[in-house]
Amino acid sequence: MNEHMKPPVAPRTLPRESATFDAYTLSEIRRAAATGIYDIRGAGAKRKLPHFDDLLFLGASMSRYPLEGYRERCGTDVVLGTRFAKKPIELKIPITIAGMSFGSLSGPAKEALGRGASAMGTSTTTGDGGMTQEERGHSTKLVYQYLPSRYGMNPDDIRKADAIEVVVGQGAKPGGGGMLLGQKISARVAKMRTLPEGIDQRSACRHPDWTGPDDLEIKIEELREITDWEKPIYVKVGAARPYYDTALAVKAGADVVVVDGMQGGTAATQEVFIENVGIPTLAAVRNAVRALQDLGMHRKVQLIVSGGIRNGADVAKALALGADAVAIGTAALVALGDNDPQYEAEYEALGTRAGAYDDWHEGRDPAGITTQDPELMKRLDPVMAGRRLANYLAVMTLEAQTIARACGKSHVHNLEPEDLVALTIEAAAMAQVPLAGTNWVPGQNGQF
Repeated sequence: MNEHMKPPVAPRTLPRESATFDAYTLSEIRRAAATGIYDIRGAGAKRKLPHFDDLLFLGASMSRYPLEGYRERCGTDVVLGTRFAKKPIELKIPITIAGMSFGSLSGPAKEALGRGASAMGTSTTTGDGGMTQEERGHSTKLVYQYLPSRYGMNPDDIRKADAIEVVVGQGAKPGGGGMLLGQKISARVAKMRTLPEGIDQRSACRHPDWTGPDDLEIKIEELREITDWEKPIYVKVGAARPYYDTALAVKAGADVVVVDGMQGGTAATQEVFIENVGIPTLAAVRNAVRALQDLGMHRKVQLIVSGGIRNGADVAKALALGADAVAIGTAALVALGDNDPQYEAEYEALGTRAGAYDDWHEGRDPAGITTQDPELMKRLDPVMAGRRLANYLAVMTLEAQTIARACGKSHVHNLEPEDLVALTIEAAAMAQVPLAGTNWVPGQNGQF
């Protein structure tokens, strides 16, 4: 055949990846088929969810008058536990450190959290497994978590704390318990938790001595008696049904309610749990606030919001939606040095990379933060790491103040939903603020 008469060669079509069966999903199917076990990891939900990035502030111009730079004061202080406690916690900033256990974290990491929080006049939280000398010794304000596992639970330590947080649920796993693998149960961790050394353990998903909110009320009364009614009592719930959970916590006698969205992290649980149970933080805030308002308890019972808080804008948006304070966990670990690119080669040797490392349960963290390995722990300087955390908290606070001033507010708690608009219909519906450029709030006045 003549060269010029050959049919043209069709250009090759580019391969198309399935949105349902993407590369990660395919790799998970292969891993499950090869091992026969589900995947366990730390951190929170990694899927894209409606979040605070979907909200914008309406800065002051003609109809509102902004504050002048740093000349006019913008307050950031908050008092937690004013309802019943004789000694409420007074914080200089509305950003607290969420509960992260000793066992999950190293001793130096707990010390660094205490140092950083104290330098900024805020609180840190013990987490599962009890109170360590490092954290109590370097935390001017320490919240003691009272968890279903009762690991490390000690009435004397409860009295040493500045507040008590009764944990009913966690954002990454509402309705589920956590895990601590044997390689992280050192002699010290085992002694604190009354566990056999080196044996895997799983935390309970519910408290053993109550079956509902009526029993929670009894437990809160017991904790108040142990502490002579001095300490604020928090109740922490994973965001699933935030309206009813907040209302029941208030009726049970809580001074503070903590609502943790599904972007909140965990040391270890099933990935299928992290990615498919719970609701986003943005969807939880307004429902929790509405419960407090319906009971006439908004600002009387304080609300702390956690789960994916990263910067001062997130803080300001949570406060504008009605929270009194926020709590950070994953972001605090990053500030200490977690997932730092300086350890890139070691992360790659573990089969991951800096920024994606989430196998905290394995105890091989190159940064020395989520490990009980004595050699790895030496890598974390708690003094320097504490300074880094304090710097980060300072920046977050300044960012929140900058936004509040731009909206004409003399205190960050004066921010309100009216200062916000949403970029998407989903965010507008969840946050109950107008879609940008309109006065439409999806779901209000029977409109959908």
